[in-house]
Amino acid sequence: MALLEQWRKVAYNENTDKGTLQRFWSNYFLLEKGIYEKLLEIPDQENKGTVKELAEKYGTDVFNMTGFLDGINDSLKVPNDIEEMEEDTVVNLEYDKELLYKNMVDAKADWLYELPQWETIFTAEERRRLYKEQKASGTIVKGPKVGRNDPCPCGSGKKYKKCCGK
Repeated sequence: MALLEQWRKVAYNENTDKGTLQRFWSNYFLLEKGIYEKLLEIPDQENKGTVKELAEKYGTDVFNMTGFLDGINDSLKVPNDIEEMEEDTVVNLEYDKELLYKNMVDAKADWLYELPQWETIFTAEERRRLYKEQKASGTIVKGPKVGRNDPCPCGSGKKYKKCCGK
């Protein structure tokens, strides 16, 4: 069984009682925070190796490193093929800084996007801009409502009620 499948089987198991699952995620989030602290410390350092090597480098086990790789994969410059990943699979953690920050905001992971390491990567103004961009990207803006007696927006020249409003 691939590592990711094992990770998801435990992390998203609906049969596990809520207390156990809550402890699992609390422990994972602490571990994840520690990895990001180290990873962001030297943002341009190449972080490439097998899953097992990276787990050792960041002080965790292969199982939790799999969860971390699943979480960061959307923020990488070149995503890893994590579906079939095993402990000897070579992965690269070269991430897009802006995308990573925005994904942390999108995940509402304030314990990650508020890490002090971000202060050396982006100014407070840049972080605020990225935060606002990410929040705005999820906002749906509806156009003005077309009244039944208004001209049809399709451009036919008819009233909306006699055209597309039927």
